[in-house]
This record gives sequence, C-alpha cells and structure tokens, in this order.
Amino acid sequence: MSERIARIGVVGLGYWGPNIARNVAANRRAELAWLCDRSQPALAAASARHPHARTSDSYEELLRDPELDAVAIATPVSTHYELATAALEAGKHVLVEKPLAASSAQAADLIALAEERSLVLMPGHTFLYSPSVVKVKELLDAGELGEIYFVSFSRVNLGLHQPDVSVVWDLAPHDLSILSFWLGGMPQEVSALTRSCVLPGTPDVAFVNLRFESGTIAHLELSWLSPVKLRRTSIVGSQKMVVYDDTSNEPIRIFDAGAELPAPESFGEFRLTYRTGDILSPKIDALEPLALEIEDFCRAILDGGVPRSSSTIGYEVVRSIEAIERSLEQGGVPCRADADLAGDLRQAAVDTTP
Repeated sequence: MSERIARIGVVGLGYWGPNIARNVAANRRAELAWLCDRSQPALAAASARHPHARTSDSYEELLRDPELDAVAIATPVSTHYELATAALEAGKHVLVEKPLAASSAQAADLIALAEERSLVLMPGHTFLYSPSVVKVKELLDAGELGEIYFVSFSRVNLGLHQPDVSVVWDLAPHDLSILSFWLGGMPQEVSALTRSCVLPGTPDVAFVNLRFESGTIAHLELSWLSPVKLRRTSIVGSQKMVVYDDTSNEPIRIFDAGAELPAPESFGEFRLTYRTGDILSPKIDALEPLALEIEDFCRAILDGGVPRSSSTIGYEVVRSIEAIERSLEQGGVPCRADADLAGDLRQAAVDTTP
C-alpha cells in the first residue's frame, strides 16, 4: 500500500461540503489542503473548524497549486460540468457530488476527459457505501432472496426544496445508484408522474416506475412534502423479503416469507399457500458512509483501480433521469432508458476533435 497521501481541496461549503471536509480531514490517507467558497461567512466557518487548510474564494487559485492532487466538488448541479472539466484539465482527480452532471452528454465528456488524462472521476453516490446497502447486496449476490420480483422505495421528507433542480434530480440519484449496485445495471424502461405543489415549475413530488431486463420492476416515491421522514425500501423475492429502513435502529430485516403455488392435484384446482417464517435482523456496522466514500476515493487516487461509485454508474444515473424527464414531457408514458456510454463517448470524441 502506498505511503503517500492525497492532498484534497473541497469546493462548495454549503449543506454537504462541510461534511466532506470533515471526513477528508479525518482520513489517514488524505490531507485537507484547501477550502473554497464564494461566501466569506461559509469560508470563515469552515476555516475555524479546519485552521490548517488554506482558504480561497477563487477556484482558479486552487487549481494553480501544483501540490494539490484532487478536488471534491459540492456545488449546485448546474456548475458540476464546468468545475469538474476545469479540474481535470488542470490534472486534478475529481470527486463531484451526485448527480455527476446535468446531462448524459456532459457526463460522457467528463468520463472521456478523465480517461484521456488517466485521472479518477468519481460521483458522490454515498449510499453505495452504506453498510446496510452493502449487506443487501451480499444477500442478493448469495441468492438468498431468490428471483427478485419488485423493489419499492419511499424517500420523502418535509423541506429541503432545491432552487435549481426538481425532486427527481435531487432524490432519485440515491435510489437509482442503489438499484444499479444491487441489480447490476439500470432500467430498460421508465415512466413517471410529478406535481409542482409549492414552487411553480419545480416538481416537489414524483412517482417513478422502472422495469429491468430481468423482469424486476421498481417504484420510487420521492417527495419534499411529507409529514414524516421516510427512508424505507422493500425488496420482494421468490424466497425471502427484505425491508431496509435507513432511519431504524434495525436497518435490515430479513423476512422468511412468501407465496407458493403447489402443483394442482386435480383439473381446475387452485390453492395458493403463504409462508411466514422467522424475521432476522443482522448486525450492521455503525460506520459513516461518507467516511468510506472518501477512503475509496483516496484508494483510487493512490493505489489505482475503479471506485465502487464509478463514473459509469454516475453516467447511467443521469441517463435514467433523462429518460424519466422524457416520460414526464410525454404525459407519463413509458420511455426507453437504455444507457449507451460507448456511443456517447464516441460522440464526445467527435465533439472535441479540432
């Protein structure tokens, strides 16, 4: 293992940036080298917590530092492409908060640039590092649930309206990245309905349906308008079922339950039987997902390899959100969501050819 450390600058110190800065500072393989924000009060508050980090309201000043290895970008989605491009062109590795970019074409451009410069480009899909999400992945890979019939997500709360994106762009990346991690790919088909209840033109509630090549279907309930905060997922398989509740003291519960259709004993006989067995709550390590994400980012920079939250997943998430938006534009009809990263990379190469 390399003894080097990654010198990282954090750009954007609003809601999420201070959490990234805290975890970079705490990581043994990283140094919090820079803090950057246009807001002087935000910059001063972060500097008080991390007095050894240099501060600036100029992003260009960070990028001119030859000893800076990487930047972590926690700014509005509309700025991701410009800031990440500038960092990659300056030879810096990039961690950019989800979603990776505001379009799949932008995401493909960033991936092509990172590959050309042999740099790490990592979207911040933090839930991929949740010990609970990883535990469910282990159950799925072991085949304990059998065939996966459907997955249902409820990700709702009261508040946190975003000024520049809809509830789909804000919350769906979490569940889409989890589904990609669990099922090994993105949906083939999506359909969606939304409503703008508070801010005209900014949807704050969405219901999204997904269909996968395997036959698995999924439903996302997304809302900034709910009397309670829910982070609950149900996974129903042919052998067992799982409830993952991110807000519970028992985040994973495995149900030995299901329905079976025995072979009929006579013509026309129909008798469905239901099985209700034990409920198991496995021990889940109390580790902060963001700390594990930063560790993976440092590992990719210093040791090589692809991080779990890969740029490919980042691209696929954006591509799926674009399909959701196409469905919304057409009144909620099903739309194809197949990702074509290879095709978009070829187009990116054409667009950048002099």
